[in-house]
Amino acid sequence: MTDHPSTGKGSTRRPRLKRRLSGTLALALALGAVGVGYSTVAAAAAPAKAAAASDAPAGDPIEIRKGRQLYEQGCITCHGKNLQGVQDRGPSLLGVGEAAVYFQVATGRMPVARQEAQVERKPPKYDEDETLQIAAYVQSIGGGPRLPAGDLRGDDSNLAEGGELFRLNCASCHNFAGRGGALSAGKYAPSLDPSNDRTIWTAMLSGPQNMPVFSDNQIPPEQKQAITNYIQSLKAERDPGGSSIGRVGPVPEGLVIWIVGIGGLMLTILWIGAKS
Repeated sequence: MTDHPSTGKGSTRRPRLKRRLSGTLALALALGAVGVGYSTVAAAAAPAKAAAASDAPAGDPIEIRKGRQLYEQGCITCHGKNLQGVQDRGPSLLGVGEAAVYFQVATGRMPVARQEAQVERKPPKYDEDETLQIAAYVQSIGGGPRLPAGDLRGDDSNLAEGGELFRLNCASCHNFAGRGGALSAGKYAPSLDPSNDRTIWTAMLSGPQNMPVFSDNQIPPEQKQAITNYIQSLKAERDPGGSSIGRVGPVPEGLVIWIVGIGGLMLTILWIGAKS
């Protein structure tokens, strides 16, 4: 009698099962290797990220101590003891940086008496030194964008570039002459007339209220110089044609034509009619 090899289903399932198990095991090992590698890289990068978030070494301890005293007197009620913010009073200041603090305090927007759709500019409560001390304290705790230093304008060779960048990034809200404009929900983009160089830079770095943040990755420092120089040059420009009428465009010019021109014409017609 001749023996025949077994051709049952069990003999065909075993190779398939082995292939599936080996594929699953290989996939699990690959995923595990990727996970371990990612954990190693992330752990190594964590200190660098933390250093970048704080964005520079701590400032003068004396100035920070003075800033803490000012913060505890005028800011802690709304922003909390550890800058974590207080619900329904004020946001967290962790990560906002001294640039944001300088802008809000130097322009008098902070401290604020009550929450409104738009926090208006007003005479500042703190002088320049006190403002810098508060900013240094917040920076030492929460980190974030630093105050700009050095030449903030550059020279007049960047005016053309600054004008182009301003019209591209700023004019849609602040008006092409920097006089501000209305936004939605009772908000508005303020006039740039009272802004100094540092205020313009810190606004770009922090993005107050409805304004977007323009970090150095989006607008490099050289372009920020050009924008600042262009804005400040607008203030120095004269109006050889007469009154600027706010430099807000053709609407006031058209009103002047209608009110003065047509009004004068009507008065002339009435005077001629009275004489005839």
